[in-house]
Amino acid sequence: MGDEQGQVNMEPLLPTSPTKKVKSARFQVAQVGDKNKKGEDDNVVADENGWTHQGSMRSGGDTVQFTQYAKSFRHYLTREALPAESNYRNLLSFGRNSVKGQRPTLEQLREEEIKQSGKAEKSSEEDLENQKKGKVIKFGWIEGVYMRCLLNIWGVMLFLRLTWVMGQCGIVQGLLVMTFCNVVTTITAISMSAVSTNGQIKGGGVYFMISRALGPEFGGAIGLMFTLANSIAVSMYIIGFAESFLDMFQDYVPGWQGIVDPDFKNFRTNDVRIIGSVTLVGILVLAIVGMDWVTRVQKALLVLLMCSQVDFIIGTFLPRSAEVYAKGFTGWSIETAKSNLGANYEEGQSFFSVFAVFFPAVTGIVAGANLSGDLKDPAVAIPKGTLSAIVTTYITYIIYGTMVSFTYLTAASGSVEEYEMWTNSSLDDSDRTLPSYLDCTAGSREGQKCEYGTLHDQQTMAVISFTGYLIYGGCFAATISSAIASLVGAPRVLQALAKDKLYPKIEFFAPGWGANNDPVRGYVLVFFIALACILVAELNLVSSLLSNFFVAAYALINFSVFHASITKSPGWRPAFKFYNPWVALFGVILCVFSMFAMDWVTALITFLITAVLYLYIYYRKPEANWGSSAQAQVFVNALKGVQSLTDTPDHVKNYRPKVLVMTGNPADRPLLVDFANLITKKLSLLICGHVVMPPGSLHLPTLKEGTQAWMREKNVKGFYTLTESNNFEEGAKSCLTSAGLGKLAPNMLLMGFKADWASDLDLAMEYFSVLQAAFDQNFSVGVLRMGSGIDFSDTDYVHTGEAVCSEHVNEDCVSPATSEITARCEDITASCEASVSESTINEVDDCADNSKDEFIRDQKRISLGETKGLLLDSRVNPLPKKNIVENLTQFQSNKRSGNLDVWWLYDDGGLTLLLPYILTTRQQFTSCKLRVFTLANRKDELDSETRKMATMLAKFRIEFSSVVVIPDVTKPASEASRARLDTMLASLSVGAIKDDEMLENKEKTNRHLRLSELLQTHSKDSELIFLTLPMPRKGHVSAPLYLAWLDVMTENLPPTLLIRGNQTSVLTFYS
Repeated sequence: MGDEQGQVNMEPLLPTSPTKKVKSARFQVAQVGDKNKKGEDDNVVADENGWTHQGSMRSGGDTVQFTQYAKSFRHYLTREALPAESNYRNLLSFGRNSVKGQRPTLEQLREEEIKQSGKAEKSSEEDLENQKKGKVIKFGWIEGVYMRCLLNIWGVMLFLRLTWVMGQCGIVQGLLVMTFCNVVTTITAISMSAVSTNGQIKGGGVYFMISRALGPEFGGAIGLMFTLANSIAVSMYIIGFAESFLDMFQDYVPGWQGIVDPDFKNFRTNDVRIIGSVTLVGILVLAIVGMDWVTRVQKALLVLLMCSQVDFIIGTFLPRSAEVYAKGFTGWSIETAKSNLGANYEEGQSFFSVFAVFFPAVTGIVAGANLSGDLKDPAVAIPKGTLSAIVTTYITYIIYGTMVSFTYLTAASGSVEEYEMWTNSSLDDSDRTLPSYLDCTAGSREGQKCEYGTLHDQQTMAVISFTGYLIYGGCFAATISSAIASLVGAPRVLQALAKDKLYPKIEFFAPGWGANNDPVRGYVLVFFIALACILVAELNLVSSLLSNFFVAAYALINFSVFHASITKSPGWRPAFKFYNPWVALFGVILCVFSMFAMDWVTALITFLITAVLYLYIYYRKPEANWGSSAQAQVFVNALKGVQSLTDTPDHVKNYRPKVLVMTGNPADRPLLVDFANLITKKLSLLICGHVVMPPGSLHLPTLKEGTQAWMREKNVKGFYTLTESNNFEEGAKSCLTSAGLGKLAPNMLLMGFKADWASDLDLAMEYFSVLQAAFDQNFSVGVLRMGSGIDFSDTDYVHTGEAVCSEHVNEDCVSPATSEITARCEDITASCEASVSESTINEVDDCADNSKDEFIRDQKRISLGETKGLLLDSRVNPLPKKNIVENLTQFQSNKRSGNLDVWWLYDDGGLTLLLPYILTTRQQFTSCKLRVFTLANRKDELDSETRKMATMLAKFRIEFSSVVVIPDVTKPASEASRARLDTMLASLSVGAIKDDEMLENKEKTNRHLRLSELLQTHSKDSELIFLTLPMPRKGHVSAPLYLAWLDVMTENLPPTLLIRGNQTSVLTFYS
């Protein structure tokens, strides 16, 4: 092919240099031409076989291009999407994706042609990086979690209460108190690590973890309590700072008399209010300035806190003045340690009372987790930072407690004169006129108590320390850092709570400002709550309650791990493996114990508040679907319950009518759905059956989801099932055989009466065959007839589903077109995509969640209208027909006070009597009276039959107002009744009913006509009629004749239910 330079080398497996072997790797950069040449080809990536991702083959300095690989793999060679993280970022990826450009749907994969949007797809991450405004601050595990936990756990308790704990408990029990407290927090931190690594953690910290693990009820309760507790805690920390600040001025400024309070020694509340308010304003300004400055300030405070601890350590090794020794300081001494080895509890103190005082010191373990939205990788930062902080602080508390016990006595007078007198070995005991500085008995001091020693002096660490004032600095650092953490953390929890909209109007606090989405509105709210508490300035009563709030949150974190583990949900896959569900349960017990050990009254108050908030959210039922372990437990319980129900033999006392109601689309026949719901009413099984014709005409997943949403909005406690078939008969039979699971399956078929049976005998035959099939499968059968009809599908009534109307026996029609719903969903999705530029990645997920929620809400709005009971036309405008609305809602809330007439003609097992009794237990029919009509065998036995029926009803414990025995049902029907039947049959085609059949069923026809007359006589004005359904005997009666009987009996009557049991007893008078 010419000179050697023009040839192409086709040996991609050879190394590019004979002297330097190319290292095999997953990806390699291919060098093009001159090694020094740099161009856009420098970034061409090749695999280990020399193939580039641009469809070329590399060898030495030459490239072979294969143009068939230059096309997009996704859009030209296959519609399949390669595995990518973005496909799973959307929480709705289990269902229909809400964001374009993700994994294709099943329909898209199976369509003959796929629509190309023509838009250049751009990842959410790229959009974000190009559109973000301002500097986004994200923290690692050290400054984001570890540092903040240290600042909170090394709190003011380290300087003011550690020495008191060691004085009361001694070395052994004091170390046990610290260990027990840290066991609780360590177990909680391990559980928190497991929860935080089970998926992506957004903003909200503890609230987010608990709500996503245990559901919105527990999460919402803890979220609100946590926000309130942190808001009040801000004021408590600031009040502690103000009091320490005033103490320092009193110790180091001679003649200090306070700011405004004249009696500074006994009353300084106003000074605390002034200093506290100014400090709170400064912290608010710092929070609004941004997390970057918050972190800088906290770093400085941490340095000051560590310097104060170093100051304390140095002070234990240095010789001190007589004044210091007089206060109980001894330096390192084995004798001092021996005296402090055992407990020295004062009156009213015990191990658990000391534990209750010290435990709040270790409750700062969630300081870092509360900033989960500001962490680079919460799944790494929270476990590493929290556990490291617990280990660090536990070691320091143990060391410092031991140092105090080796260097300081439990009680001393502080008198230098006494100290010098009793430490002067040259004096005899007779010359020592003053009591020993270590003798703190009331008798030797005329009733006065010692003011120094670990038991009495809270400033013991300041006495031990080298400088003293650095300890005050440590107190300032501890209180201010804790106040900052609470003021910064509480609004973020509130913001996450507001985004979830668990409480009314709380979404006001959802918006954030700046690149970091700072919750400024929450800052302001927490500021005013804390300011109000500072002005009160007396929070001793509240402090124990706040600690209980925190520990309650810890208990729920532990419980969430235990609960998620025992439910064995496939979604519970934490990356942190060092947890155990039974250890987590032990942590729950320890947390509850700690709550009651601190204060049993406030523990009960905490439980009460949690229960009230839990029940509020539970009954409010916000739209929150987070895949919690509570949802997993519902599935497990349901599965166990169905299995147990299936394994348990039936008993007549436990009989419940489990109804399969053939509604078509339930929104077409709301009366039928409402009536069936009255029978089951949350206590039994209700399944709405729908036959979709022809197969493939509807998008079934959308229809199922929309219809179930319609049922939820209508407060119908039931299920929706559908089947596809070419005719109604086969589809209905399929529903009969496949509906339900085990014994949680229907035992009764309910259908609307086919009033137009005479106009299409083929469909009437299908209808009749379904009734026969139900009896063949041992179902009870009910047929409901309403004077106004039950099918509203021919009205311009818009409801959930897809736009297809199928003409079959029940005129099952479903609503507007798939294209309209799809377009609506695409519009919502487009709005989500447009909002990416002004959101964070997490907000994109929220938008995807909200898009589907909005889609479902939109379907509900279209199906029900904005007002309950509102009827809409095809343009979503209210229909003015008042009578239609009344007919649609007559089984919903109208209180009735008439009669329920039961025509118990034949013994069907008692279902004809049981159903009206069930209705009398419903609020709508509680004022109705039950009248029972039955047939007599002979005219001369009317009184006897009446007494027998009344006695039987009494044994069945069914209240009734009257019993009427009908003696003359076999009497020939009137000519008017016969004329009505003849007119009805005359509209049929010739040969629809054979003369032989009419002759054979002459007596039955007369009986049904006679019953029609009796019904018109006795039950014309009843609220509801229950009538035993005639049994259609196989081969003895045709569909037209049978339906004619039902038609003539129920014509021009109030709502009538023709009911027939399956000849098995459903009533018993035995206990």
